[in-house]
Amino acid sequence: MKVAPSILSADFGNLQRDVEEICNAGCDFVHVDVMDGHFVPNLTIGPVVVSAVAACATKPLDIHLMVENNTFFVELFAPLKPEYISFHIEEEKHPHRLIQKIRSLGIKPAIVLNPHTPPESIEFLLKNLDMVLLMSVNPGFGGQSFIDSVIEKASRLNVMRNKINSNCLIEVDGGVNDKNIKLLKDAGVDVVVAGSYVFKNSDRKKAIESLQI
Repeated sequence: MKVAPSILSADFGNLQRDVEEICNAGCDFVHVDVMDGHFVPNLTIGPVVVSAVAACATKPLDIHLMVENNTFFVELFAPLKPEYISFHIEEEKHPHRLIQKIRSLGIKPAIVLNPHTPPESIEFLLKNLDMVLLMSVNPGFGGQSFIDSVIEKASRLNVMRNKINSNCLIEVDGGVNDKNIKLLKDAGVDVVVAGSYVFKNSDRKKAIESLQI
């Protein structure tokens, strides 16, 4: 299991320290939540802060857009050369076009599904994706409780991706901890996003390692 700590739960007064610490502790990606205050009721960070994160991170960035104007934000963050940029299928009218655009910028495209959105909604896009991110909380805020139905959803997506595009990763974001990690692993999940569980833990290395099963 790969682990992508979400900097949404980091101490923004000591952001460089926290990013360096999770990278040194063995995380696989640095997860960056970008919220515009419209698609979700929260406003987070822009390219100036993410540029500073990219400068001190020794692991690839995994940028999760929770925004209305996806194309604008893709162009805004593309110069930072993240490994992945993911966008919500619920907000994008022309997802195939945006997938092509992200890939043309040398970035791996990913799609995000909200808790209520079935995996079948992206069946005809799956062959073009490098990752699908399943939200296991409602997007917008950190520290929420895990929505159990994502386990069944991940299992269904796993069957689908194995038929269509076995190279596409499955990522889960929200409420992930050492209590549900095995269930996620057994459902076929490849990457987990963990914010509070990692950053609120006094031993962040131990927290990350407990998820890398």
